[in-house]
Amino acid sequence: MAGTERLIAYHMARLTDKNPTVRIQSIEELALLEATDAYGALEDLYRSDPDEAVRKAAQKAGRVLYFKLRESGESAE
Repeated sequence: MAGTERLIAYHMARLTDKNPTVRIQSIEELALLEATDAYGALEDLYRSDPDEAVRKAAQKAGRVLYFKLRESGESAE
């Protein structure tokens, strides 16, 4: 597994952390890494996370990844 893949896996795992700040940090990192594989997980967080700040961060990152997916010709669905 390459370094970037390990980093993405690390941040994906942190999306279920109890601490909202940890979840937000990982959401932001996934957007910076352009981790399009995280799009579905971010959509789930946006729809169901109990913390409003996490939902907003997931929405913002999801937009970044959505446009990255569109740019690459992949489906965001």
